[in-house]
Amino acid sequence: MKPIYDTWNLNYKSIFGAIKQGETCNFSIRLPKNISLDFPPVLVLFRTGFKERFLNMELTETTDEDNVYTTAYTANYTDVHYYYFAYTSGGIRHYIKKINCHEGNIDYGDLFQLTVYANNYETPDFLKGGVMYQIFPDRFCKSGKVHENVPTDRIIRDDWGGTPYYKPDQNGHVWNNDYFGGDFAGIQSKLGYLKDLGVTCIYLNPIFESHENHRYNTANYMKADPLLGTNDEFEELCTEAKKYGISVILDGVFSHTGADSVYFNKFNRYDTKGAYNSPDSPYYEWYSFINYPDVYEAWWGIDTLPNVWENNESYTEFICGEDGVLNYWLSKGAAGYRLDVADELPDQFLNNLRKCVKGYNKDKIVIGEVWEDASNKESYGVKRRYLLGDQLDSVMNYPFREAIINYVKGGSVKNFIYSVMTIIENYPKPTIDVLMNFVSTHDIERAINRLGGENCDNKDKDWMAEKYLNEQQYAQGKNLLKAAMALMFFLPGVPSIYYGDEAGLQGYKDPFNRRCYPWGNEDKELIEYVSELSRVRKSIPNMKYGRTYFTLNDNEVIDERVVSFTRQGETDYIIFVNRSCDDIVFENIDKLMPRFKNFSQMYGEFKDNTVKIKPYGYTIIKAKFIG
Repeated sequence: MKPIYDTWNLNYKSIFGAIKQGETCNFSIRLPKNISLDFPPVLVLFRTGFKERFLNMELTETTDEDNVYTTAYTANYTDVHYYYFAYTSGGIRHYIKKINCHEGNIDYGDLFQLTVYANNYETPDFLKGGVMYQIFPDRFCKSGKVHENVPTDRIIRDDWGGTPYYKPDQNGHVWNNDYFGGDFAGIQSKLGYLKDLGVTCIYLNPIFESHENHRYNTANYMKADPLLGTNDEFEELCTEAKKYGISVILDGVFSHTGADSVYFNKFNRYDTKGAYNSPDSPYYEWYSFINYPDVYEAWWGIDTLPNVWENNESYTEFICGEDGVLNYWLSKGAAGYRLDVADELPDQFLNNLRKCVKGYNKDKIVIGEVWEDASNKESYGVKRRYLLGDQLDSVMNYPFREAIINYVKGGSVKNFIYSVMTIIENYPKPTIDVLMNFVSTHDIERAINRLGGENCDNKDKDWMAEKYLNEQQYAQGKNLLKAAMALMFFLPGVPSIYYGDEAGLQGYKDPFNRRCYPWGNEDKELIEYVSELSRVRKSIPNMKYGRTYFTLNDNEVIDERVVSFTRQGETDYIIFVNRSCDDIVFENIDKLMPRFKNFSQMYGEFKDNTVKIKPYGYTIIKAKFIG
């Protein structure tokens, strides 16, 4: 029996996923013939804060089992729309809503979502089909170069790879003032390594002068931190990286500054008149004081991170103006920005920021830190417009990360598919092409620990500081990391390698996920595996734009241990990933995948209509989609 409605099937919804403003999409439902209608059914759509629209549906097809009703909707407004279908039978009104991510169901379920984005929304090409590499600058590579004007209150470590300081002082404050000395010159010296790894873009955690090693407490937006090097040395890094085909993205921290900064100057480090020093400060109006000067709004109540009023005219001009922070670093070679805590940046500021970045060069990118589905996110009571075409190009893809980790650890293949497809369906295609996919970042435990070790959620920092995976745990974590990496590399978007993941670097939560790269003690086999993933990914033309269709388990679970999906194009590439310790064999692949023909080998074992996937490995075959 055919479903009543299915958002994944073009016979029901003529455009898959999000649609452009001005596009017309046809919606069809199938109602069993034994349902006697009082009136033709209707499609009901609405946007938050607006009245429902009722679109009459017409009978367009009749079969022995059901009647098909269809209507067309032309999207006039960029927004997230919600919809359902309704019909009346015997005086009783019934509703068709969503179950199981994409199927219609009578009388219970959730609303369907339709994202409508601007018809001129485009995202930069330079990232599409590429590979990102995230670097925590202090911990990647130390050149040994002597830098000038480094503050004397910093603790410069000489034990590269030692445990980061994490214990609070007698007042309960963790100062994060120990530095291992990673710098621009060190990164530059490893560009060849990154090139061999397949990297096409580096994302740097904050580089601006700051007085904690994470540098999320900006002291001077217009100056590189002296321990990293000078502004000119950053420009040199970008210039040299370009020779290797590598772009450099910066971390933009614009929701707050440091209390120890040019702008606030709580500790009188600077000669400037900061907001803390005087209400006459040129920066005073950037901040919100409750009881001047000691009580003020701060990020999550942390008094070393005073919040700024982003829409203050002076602050907006300072960041987004013609001579502002954004343009300055773009002129130095930056390819764009990842925006820290994008949820805390108001819409107007994001609009101004995008206008500035795209005004400099439309091929510069803007990526937001959003932990949830960014298409329908609400923050502080405001429904966000991140992905409608006037704010972000991309977001950090936390939903994919959780789906990948949960699946390779033994979760349901159906849940994995639904999690992935929900994002693919809700996000505009231009966004999907540049999604920042990852399994580790500086804010979460490293994937190898999450996959092979104990759960750290209820553990204290002493435990996390001392805890390393034993030999058996490491082997298991490494195997599952391989499967997770394969999924990350081949799903839509851009894989982002957190520095050291490819080398077997361990670490639970902050700051232990920010240990130094283990130069000289790398897991060479794992590095080669990741390099191979990059080479294979690069050889598949569909990785840049190709859509995704899950080819196994779409109707019934064939094998929970394997997930299979295609990157579609003129030729489809079908990827099989095995999360288990067993060889998995699928015979009669043409019977298992009747919507494809002309199967041939691309990577891994495929012979005599039989696919074999090695433990924790992947196999790729080519085929022709026939519908």
